[in-house]
Amino acid sequence: MSVPVLTTGKLAMPALGLGTWPLRGRDCEAAVESALGLGYRHIDTAEMYGNEEAVGAAIAASGIARGEIFLTTKIWYDKPDGASFRAAFAASLERLRQPHVDLLLVHWPSPALNLPSVLTALAHLHAEGLARAVGVSNFPGALLRQALALDIAPIACLQVEQHAMLGQQALLDITQPAGIVMTSYTPLGKGEVLEHPVLTGIAARHGATPAQVALAWLLSKKLVAAVPKAASAARQAENLAAAKLRLSEADLAAIAALPKNRRFVNPAFAPAWDSPDA
Repeated sequence: MSVPVLTTGKLAMPALGLGTWPLRGRDCEAAVESALGLGYRHIDTAEMYGNEEAVGAAIAASGIARGEIFLTTKIWYDKPDGASFRAAFAASLERLRQPHVDLLLVHWPSPALNLPSVLTALAHLHAEGLARAVGVSNFPGALLRQALALDIAPIACLQVEQHAMLGQQALLDITQPAGIVMTSYTPLGKGEVLEHPVLTGIAARHGATPAQVALAWLLSKKLVAAVPKAASAARQAENLAAAKLRLSEADLAAIAALPKNRRFVNPAFAPAWDSPDA
């Protein structure tokens, strides 16, 4: 299965990857091994997931050349300055058994975030080749604009919750003109999106599944990737097949017309989102 590669001046990322939260231990290792065997070449993990060791073990066992795999990890929000961020990333590399990652992200903005300090750490890690590309996750529009205006680190990606019920157009209005890839996590809306009659109707017309429709809608957008979590080979294969599904303009319009203010991931430490669609 061939997955499109999103290519900018800062990275080349397969548009469809495997999310690994909340898989752990042998379950995570087996899921990553399965996904790589099916043809996935983009794996998303994080320090906080507690599964970097399993991801690293699966990559090592796969026999696939490291240069063919796009590996993302993220550093948790309790590392709000450059020194703690850098130390945490060194530990991540050790757990992953990797000399570098392809994308390193700030997982969440902390209320104590020293943005210039963390961006400087990202810039240095990028310059040293330890992180081939760098970016941020869960940044609202105002903070993303601030990070871009500082122009310290070459921000290549913004990872946020995005799905058919949370379109994130306000953020796309920032990322797309800047040539920044948006990676969608929770792209199936915790499964709720899959039960919507608009998506089930489109799926029936295409002989596809609602999950494939939801993912194809995201992948139809400029510079948008998605990292759905799937533990079983069957679900992984189902999601992977979304890369070849082409929705009609009427399909895309029908999904775009759905309300776009349903947020599933909004922990107590989340930043103040700029608007219902931010």
